[in-house]
Order: sequence, then structure tokens, then C-alpha cells
Amino acid sequence: MSSLKMQEKKVFERLFDRSGYVLDFSDGTFSEFFREHKLNIDADKYLINGPSKMKRLRAFWEIESDLIVGKVLDALLEYAQIIGKPTDDDIKAAKQTIARLTGKAEIKPKTELTEDEFLNQAFNKLDLSKLCLDTFFHKVISQRIDEIQKSLIARTPLATIFLCGSTLEGLLLDAGTKQPQRFNTAQSAPKDKDGKVRQLHDWSLESLVNVAHELGMLSLDTKKYGHMLNCTQN
Repeated sequence: MSSLKMQEKKVFERLFDRSGYVLDFSDGTFSEFFREHKLNIDADKYLINGPSKMKRLRAFWEIESDLIVGKVLDALLEYAQIIGKPTDDDIKAAKQTIARLTGKAEIKPKTELTEDEFLNQAFNKLDLSKLCLDTFFHKVISQRIDEIQKSLIARTPLATIFLCGSTLEGLLLDAGTKQPQRFNTAQSAPKDKDGKVRQLHDWSLESLVNVAHELGMLSLDTKKYGHMLNCTQN
């Protein structure tokens, strides 16, 4: 049984409750979300308040331990931020509660950049040595970055999009190749119809971005714009 306090529950209800629905989840995607956390939200024990998704979520945070509840609420909060714009006060309060439930000190995030601030950042001195790339790949990436800069100056958006997409995909594939176990055991690793993790070379850019963010390699800002980049080039 979790130790969620009444005022804490109110915050999560504001964040997730959509008149009995939970965010934009269907019954199927709601069940899938919990399966990713090795939980069956359709089990009888979660139906004590009723069958709606929000009632099952309330039963879940009443029944399960602080650690399990904290981890699931953390994932739900991240999803809520991707699909909508919760208030800063609710996000802050939710993160403080999640930190208490999971027993982890809250890591204060950097202020999230606006779209213009993010896109207007200048990276003139990139230290690729930290990525431990082999000599050939280091040279290729350096050339790509130079081409991206030239495309930006020339105002050729289509070329810039494809160059950025392929460069990001190449860097993440390289990271995955060097850390296969971490990538393959991530919760967001893509699976085939039999539930097996796909071979890394079959991963989409979307999957690579999701896993890299889960592993702490990409910030939330970069994850969001990585997805936007992927959608645009597709």
C-alpha cells in the first residue's frame, strides 16, 4: 500500500484524469503501458473502485508499494508532458512526490527551453572525442556537422532536416552498438510480434530516441525535437 497523501493524489488527478479516462489512453494502450512495467492493470484487484481507467489507476496507487507506484507515476508524468502542457506547479509537486515514493533525491531539471531558444542554440565548439568514435566515423560525423551548418546558413530546410536526422540516427546506432545490453533491456526497446526485442539495425529513429532518453543520453527537449525531426523527414 502506497503512502500517497490526499493532497498528492489531487495533483496526480489534475495531471492525468480526463473525466474517467487517463490522459489519451485507450483501454488497449492503457493495458500496454502497464505491461511495460510488468503489471496487469486489468486484474480483478484493480477493479475494486470500478472499471474506468482512472478508477483502476486510483486502486493501483492504493494497493501497490511506494516504489512501484512512484516508478509508474514518473512514467505517466513524462508521457503527460509529451502530449500536453501541465502547469509548472503541478509538475514540480508531482516530481517531489515521486522522489519521496522512490526514495530518490529529486534532480532539479534545467529550465525547459522554448522552441525558439532550443532552435537558436549555437554549438560552435563540439567535442566529439567524448563520444569515443572510431577514426573513420569521427571523420564522417564531422563532415555531416559541417554540412548541416552550411545548410542552415544557406536556408535549405529540407537538406538540413535529412542531414540532422541521418546524423542523429548514426550517432545513436553507434551508441547502441557499444552498449547493446543497456539498449536491448530498456523498457522502450522495440519488440516484434512475438515480444522479442528487434535487432538494433532494424530500430527506427523514433525507437533509438526513446531508448536514448530512457537511458539518460538525451534530455527531454532533445527527445521531443528528435521525434519532431523524425516525423518531418518521414
